[in-house]
Amino acid sequence: MRISILFSVLTLLSFHVNAQLQSQELPFLKANISVAPDLRSSFAKDGRLILYVTKQNAKEPRQRSELLIAVNQKNWNPDLSYCLDPKNSGVAVSGIEKWAVKPSETIYFQVVYMQNPDDGQKNAAGNLYSEIVSVISRKDQVLSFTLNKKIPAGEIIDHKFVKSFSIKSKFLSDFSGYPRYLKASVLLPSGYFKNPNKSYPICYRAPGLNGRYTAVNGLFTNNNKFTDFWFSENSPQIIYVFLDSQGPYGDTYQVDSENNGPCGKALTEELIPEIEKGVKYDPKTKMRFLTGYSTGGWVSLGLQIFYPDFFDGTWSYSPDPVEFEHFGLINIYGDENVFYSRFGYLQPANRTIYGEPKHSMKDKIETENTSGRTGDYRTSGGQFGAYNAVFGPRGTDGLPTLMFDPVTGKIDHTIAIQWEKYDLKKILEKNWSTLGLKLQGKIWIWTGDMDALYSNVATWFFQKFIEKTENPKSDAKITFTPMAGHCQEWSDESVLKMIGEKVAGK
Repeated sequence: MRISILFSVLTLLSFHVNAQLQSQELPFLKANISVAPDLRSSFAKDGRLILYVTKQNAKEPRQRSELLIAVNQKNWNPDLSYCLDPKNSGVAVSGIEKWAVKPSETIYFQVVYMQNPDDGQKNAAGNLYSEIVSVISRKDQVLSFTLNKKIPAGEIIDHKFVKSFSIKSKFLSDFSGYPRYLKASVLLPSGYFKNPNKSYPICYRAPGLNGRYTAVNGLFTNNNKFTDFWFSENSPQIIYVFLDSQGPYGDTYQVDSENNGPCGKALTEELIPEIEKGVKYDPKTKMRFLTGYSTGGWVSLGLQIFYPDFFDGTWSYSPDPVEFEHFGLINIYGDENVFYSRFGYLQPANRTIYGEPKHSMKDKIETENTSGRTGDYRTSGGQFGAYNAVFGPRGTDGLPTLMFDPVTGKIDHTIAIQWEKYDLKKILEKNWSTLGLKLQGKIWIWTGDMDALYSNVATWFFQKFIEKTENPKSDAKITFTPMAGHCQEWSDESVLKMIGEKVAGK
């Protein structure tokens, strides 16, 4: 099967979602795309085709690109040929305003076909992608791609001290109307097989954005320092569990939501009991802990707050915004726009540790709009697609509602106010009389004061609330490191040492 796609960037300018583009002399690109014969049997006729374009060769283009061009495919039959005209509706492009090519500059291309309907992110198992094609820039180019690679399902390393769990979730399957599964991997402590009937402390590790339970593999394949630490005489004797964040719109944040379903209920009532039965953990010992970084930082703190009696302590690093009056630099309840500050300037999305903005919110959302099969960030599988699905209500069309307009950035405050039930500071403010005592001795938070995503601002205001608490006075430990960036001080070794010290002091 062959598909001809005529991507005239100059023509695309008039169809770009933001439209306000300057005329540029850019390459004329025609991309011919085929599917490898051995992958046609597992090929879905409906999906989203994305061409990633970059001038950097440090990573595959699908992992980091300046320019994206995307279109939905409907009824894509391997026995037929298609010609897509960019004049037709449905073609999206992002990054064109800043795209500039020098004469004879090398450009790298890669195509991804997103065909996994149960996982919103581009690197989901089952999606197809091509080899990298690199060319020297010239005015007219005709490229050929073959979708000849398939992203495999994750597999856990074969190791005596590593176990994996996969269960069909009744709660999530009933919600979605099709089978959904929960997965986790478990790293056993070095003394586990010497004391097989002992109940060890257990710690659940929430991953960063779209992280997978296969993260345990990296501790063995890329980190001799960790394995030396884990199997040393003084290693903490803790069962370390790697959670998985897969969801239909990207990361589920492990909490109940209108769009992803009862993920928190499934975690605490289905997966965790199954794991703890398998490793012989005794809940009566009250040593069930949480940790995580970035998205996992929010998840670990959020789970501790939502389930204060179930979990016995959290160590949360560089958490995503823990209160939404400072969602990065945006007040979702009071500001009018996500793209522009109240001073009329472009709102930055991330920065260096020296404060230099790297990307704007407008750029970030434009990229997510291009990735999403709906042409907006709701289905991008990216950061804001995940936020929107987790924190927001479900629309009448069965999709997450848009908290802000994907083109103009205008905030819909009728939707934004519904995010309050995930605003961790507001939850504590409203319920401190009942939650305060239950959270004593259970919260440790670290962040850098030059967090790349500006999430430290929300943590700072969270801390100000904690400092004013009474009856009880909170003993939460919140630490800011000067001039440190996002997750800069995170490591599995450091957090496990702290949990080990906590256990030893009980």
